[in-house]
Amino acid sequence: MNPQLNAVIHPRFERARDEAKKSRSGAFAGVPIVVKDLNCQIKGEPYHLGTRFLKNRKFVATEDSYLYERLCRAGFITIGRTNVPEFGSTITTEPLAYGPARNPWNTEHSTGGSSGGSAATVAAGCVAVAHANDGGGSIRIPASECGLVGLKPSKGRVSLGPALGESWIGGVVEGCVTRSVRDTAAVMDAIGGYEPGDPNTPPPPVRSYASEVGAPVGKLRIGLLSGALLPGGLDHAEARASVTATGKLLESLGHHVEVTHPVALNDADFGDMFLAIVIAHIANDVAALEKQFGVSLSTDDIEPGNHLMAQFGNVTNVVAYLTAVGWMHAWTRKVVSWWLPRDSSQGFDVLVTPTLAGPPPKIGALSGDDSTDRIREIMQYTAQFNMTGQPAISLPLHMTADGLPMGVQFVGAPYREDLLLRLAAQLETAAPWSQRRPAVHA
Repeated sequence: MNPQLNAVIHPRFERARDEAKKSRSGAFAGVPIVVKDLNCQIKGEPYHLGTRFLKNRKFVATEDSYLYERLCRAGFITIGRTNVPEFGSTITTEPLAYGPARNPWNTEHSTGGSSGGSAATVAAGCVAVAHANDGGGSIRIPASECGLVGLKPSKGRVSLGPALGESWIGGVVEGCVTRSVRDTAAVMDAIGGYEPGDPNTPPPPVRSYASEVGAPVGKLRIGLLSGALLPGGLDHAEARASVTATGKLLESLGHHVEVTHPVALNDADFGDMFLAIVIAHIANDVAALEKQFGVSLSTDDIEPGNHLMAQFGNVTNVVAYLTAVGWMHAWTRKVVSWWLPRDSSQGFDVLVTPTLAGPPPKIGALSGDDSTDRIREIMQYTAQFNMTGQPAISLPLHMTADGLPMGVQFVGAPYREDLLLRLAAQLETAAPWSQRRPAVHA
């Protein structure tokens, strides 16, 4: 499948076969998996962050990540690393270093990003599960565009160690993409948990996430949000239709559904404040590479968009950065109060939104130096919940008239992955998606 998809960029088939000959234990003993070329480092193996700079130097990781160690303890066998946009800084997987990953449903279309290579590999039936991570939508957006289940866990649920404590003020989280709620829940049981020194420590689940699949859901209070959320945002008929149909399905399952959402999500300043935080971290990533290799990176080494963001980040003073962080913290309290108000009887359980404000775009539509406005048009509903730290899951509940998948996003109260998984399993039973197959499939 891979020549049609350009999803796996670092195969490790021979090593995987050698590892498969050894006795393994764990819930996923012998199960193949792919991991992104962004975090989840494997000592002594290629690690390029989607950059030409590290690719040209044939750079390899110097240590295993805690996440990779947990995957190994669970019994997974890694068969390759997957294609990512450079630094994971955008929502389409089209790096200059490796070329675009292609969507199995229609290879002219994007897989989403930054976990686009992982999502394409799962959607095409090459593996049942793939590592993914998410700083502004990078699990949920590829899941939406490739017709998969994509859970963004709560802030700190999966360790970023030992290389990182947190990134993007805690917005970057580790997880997976799969074809079923059952698989996502079981993987979360394997990879979640505190590691010594982690700066964010969510409360542990009361019971295993796997046990939430098929558990009673009860009657939930659910808010629906569709249509343009941020200034200049796309208001696509397919996105509205996906939420409307989901609302009717939820009502048929006995839930209380109304059109409402946190008012603070409409704050027009969010995009600029989020960008201020991201560019500071991109600048830090670039500076770290320059220090490590003793060079100054140019647009021959990293893509023009990231080079420009790093320049902006370098001229952002400390006060401006901390102002953005403080703004985000205050704004988070306003958003989360919709789920957890002072009067607990008025709170909601789940917010439903489109995952993306439109169908999977064609390759090239969201790349290039002039793509910023187009990205903002379609990326309206995901990054907010990286900043609040709440769990959110994209489910493949909608297909466009052209036969392309579109996800619907469900956002829970802080640390309530359990409730989201219960609801997701209920929806999977009521509107199953497992029999759908893309055009490119094993």
